Amino acid sequence: MLRRLAFALLVGSAISLQAAEELPKDPEPIDIEPPLLIQEAPNRNVVYTRPDKAAPQAGPGDPAVITIALEKAKKSAASGERLYKAGIIAKVDAENRVLKVIRLEADLAAARVEEAKQSLAAAESRLEAGEIVESDLEPARTAVATATQEAEAALAKKKKAERESAEINLRRQQKLLAMGSGGRAAVNRAQEKVAALQDEEE
Repeated sequence: MLRRLAFALLVGSAISLQAAEELPKDPEPIDIEPPLLIQEAPNRNVVYTRPDKAAPQAGPGDPAVITIALEKAKKSAASGERLYKAGIIAKVDAENRVLKVIRLEADLAAARVEEAKQSLAAAESRLEAGEIVESDLEPARTAVATATQEAEAALAKKKKAERESAEINLRRQQKLLAMGSGGRAAVNRAQEKVAALQDEEE
């Protein structure tokens, strides 16, 4: 029994050695890379623009940018009172929407002054180059004067609105403190804000 088992093992070993010798030997191992199952999808939100057709970027002081922001703020302020009455937003939020409109109007007026001054400077350069005469500067000078008056009026309106808003906030904080819902620090900050705005107006 043992002899048969030993003989079977011996024959199996010989066959396996002979099969190993007959197999071709590759000096380099085969490197197989499986294909990626998940392909990276291109970003569909990217907008491709050609350099020769790229539009110049407008800055935050550009009148066109401020005009767009002002129109949005006006729509927001128009719905503010209705939303407050419906209980969706607080009274202070509705007031802040109106104040934002006034601030943007002042920013727009200041930006238009700068734009008018740049136009005047360009016209003066043309005058020095002999391209235009002195009388051609009058429209540009008038535009600067008009824009300056409008900017001064808008700035005065802005300061008045900010002072009134600060005074309303001070009264709110004082009422909250009297009711036990507010803090002395909030009242002090509101008083400092009112005093600072009053000093600016003087």
